[in-house]
Amino acid sequence: MLPTEDSVSPPAVRPIRKLMAANRSEIAVRIFRAGTELGLRTVAVFAQEDRLSIHRYKADEAYQVGQGKGPVAAYLDIESIVAVAKTRGVDAIHPGYGFLSENADFARACQKAGLIFVGPRPELLEMMGDKTAARALAKKINVPVLPGTEEPVTDREEAMKIAKSIGFPLIIKAAFGGGGRGMRVVHKAGDLAALLDEAQGEAGRAFGNPAVFLEKYISRAKHIEVQILGDQHGNVIHLHERDCSVQRRHQKVIEVAPSYGLPPAVVAELCDAAARMARAVRYDNAGTIEFLYDLDRHDWFFIEMNPRIQVEHTVTEVITGLDLVRAQILIAQGYSLHSPEVGMPVQAEVPRNGYAIQCRITTEDPENKFIPDYGRILAYRSPGGFGVRLDGAMGYSGAVITPFYDSMLVKCIASARTYEIAMKRALRVLSEFRIRGVKTNIPFLENVLSHPLFRSGEATTTLIDTSPELFTFKPRRDRATKLLNFLGNVIVNGNPHAKGFRPDKTFLVPMPPAGGVGEPAPGTRQLRSACS
Repeated sequence: MLPTEDSVSPPAVRPIRKLMAANRSEIAVRIFRAGTELGLRTVAVFAQEDRLSIHRYKADEAYQVGQGKGPVAAYLDIESIVAVAKTRGVDAIHPGYGFLSENADFARACQKAGLIFVGPRPELLEMMGDKTAARALAKKINVPVLPGTEEPVTDREEAMKIAKSIGFPLIIKAAFGGGGRGMRVVHKAGDLAALLDEAQGEAGRAFGNPAVFLEKYISRAKHIEVQILGDQHGNVIHLHERDCSVQRRHQKVIEVAPSYGLPPAVVAELCDAAARMARAVRYDNAGTIEFLYDLDRHDWFFIEMNPRIQVEHTVTEVITGLDLVRAQILIAQGYSLHSPEVGMPVQAEVPRNGYAIQCRITTEDPENKFIPDYGRILAYRSPGGFGVRLDGAMGYSGAVITPFYDSMLVKCIASARTYEIAMKRALRVLSEFRIRGVKTNIPFLENVLSHPLFRSGEATTTLIDTSPELFTFKPRRDRATKLLNFLGNVIVNGNPHAKGFRPDKTFLVPMPPAGGVGEPAPGTRQLRSACS
């Protein structure tokens, strides 16, 4: 049942004085920064294995949660997180993205404990977390969806029947999760059974529910998402679209806002459809509605909604100049979108200035199948300059990269007046990074930014899979290490170019200490024996 005007009444404003981020790393730091600017006291939580992560030191207070439960389970421990919040006088919890951000039980636990959940209502989390329910909503308000299943599928025989009616190729998706997990593309009927088992197994491990659904697969598609912002008073606006087509294994690698090369009429249709969907459910915080655009047929389709802040919210903030996380916190208190406190413009006046490109820099080795690399960062130098934003929490000399969490090191956002300048700036920024001690995907990102399809705005979701040239890398010069080797050699062996250098110089032969080998001199052992 969809919420109606009468079923949701806006509450009075509830002030927040103390804000917790139930998350880690860069998104926790992003939340703390917004909270500090609002004059709030901030609280971090951390797992035992994450006790040295920088996010705990960016908050005013920090407490361990999920003791003994492991590095990931600790951040999923609803009881422990809520207990810490209550004990420490927290007013509101921001879930960030991932972990508990789309968990309706967590949102309800916050409500039950008298805490403000900085996100949409629990019933919206349930509705949008169920991908088949979101498809049903889209169909109800005449938003196109891909041919696919209307209900989650768990039975193999049923899946085979549905697949035949949809036709191949098709894609299997987790019904109760996202982030590329539980996704498999099936090109022929003979592969369906094995890939269905893989997808269900991965969905069960990642989301605790093995249910999946089937959809028609578009081989040449662009992945376009629209940023939505709603409040508890029924107001909804969109903040334009993002192109997230560059993906590896269904996970985003580079994001661009706004999209480049799409027909303006298509962009307008997508943004209008997203706003209509959000209004239909009285959406009341930040969210993203995602679409596929078929480059061959020039049709577009709704695929899913993410009821949370996204990793790539940064590029939208850059082109609009609007702080989404700050708005989330104020909306959760009960302020309306267009109030002086939130300060969001009306739809027709939402800015859109230039282009922004985000690259996700990870500690993965692109020359070795993107295997995550771990260890201590020996040297770290960040880029900077006009039109550059860096969102990170683990990028510094001496940081230890562990195998427990996502491999993202820092988000690098380059912006400019034109798409061409933004691309050149992004390449310049990547070239300025100096990271030693762990491998990173920077050479791969440079190749993608230089690829003709990306530069022309024609990159699709299969760009990485169909472009083997992206995996040809130039040898890294590593001039700093070469210089250190040279200095070490000069210090030990002398400089052959210096005046007075004697290449035939001989070193002194080390001599053993005088006295030879004999009984050791009396010491503390003898003193102790004398006292006993």
